[in-house]
Amino acid sequence: MNSEIRKMLEAVQQGTMSVDEALLAIKKEPFADIGYAKVDMHRGIRQGAAEVIYGAGKTVAQMIGIVGVMRQHGQKTILITRLSPESAAEIAAVYPLDYRAEARCGIIGDLPEPDGIGRTSDIPVAEEAALTAEVHGNEVLRLYDVGVAGLHRALHHMDDIMSASVIIAIAGMEGALASVIGGLADCPVIAVPTSVGYGASFGGVSALLSMLNSCASGVSVVNIDNGFGAGYLASMINHMEVKK
Repeated sequence: MNSEIRKMLEAVQQGTMSVDEALLAIKKEPFADIGYAKVDMHRGIRQGAAEVIYGAGKTVAQMIGIVGVMRQHGQKTILITRLSPESAAEIAAVYPLDYRAEARCGIIGDLPEPDGIGRTSDIPVAEEAALTAEVHGNEVLRLYDVGVAGLHRALHHMDDIMSASVIIAIAGMEGALASVIGGLADCPVIAVPTSVGYGASFGGVSALLSMLNSCASGVSVVNIDNGFGAGYLASMINHMEVKK
């Protein structure tokens, strides 16, 4: 069940929220139209995770306006992805912003306590994935520099690999890491091809095609450099419950 609705129903059950208050929260306008953006205010209720601001292509004024609307509607933690250092500095003058330069992400508000069923596991893309998962309430274990060029480095972390509930495998070049991890792990593996590599990598297309052609079962693939998409999907997997 959707975590936001569950929390609301539990609050009604415990007497900390009235039935009318819960009904009002569900009936509120599903989006806020501010001209240059229609901010989805019901995404948390529908999907369990509130809307994220994609910073690329937006002006600082637009991002500040969207943040203001989200805060007015009670969103406590706001993630801004693909955020430049210059834009981050301007936003930080208006709202307290935790800017992570490697990930090109900004966080407004505190990270929530992890409430997923387990852990999730190029650096800029990996950090974008990790921060996205953390903002959505997941415990994240980062394992860097464990590529197939030195396979023993990955095998050294077998306990971590086998204890994960979902793994994000991020690789450029030929993208073989996803198949290796997919053949070792007993959980879903999300493969992220990156644009790292020399000429024949074609900006990540080679890694993308390799990952799509993986012979390992249980491997899914997101788009090139899409750390956000991988982190979001990992969070959804990590918060799955048995549907009765």
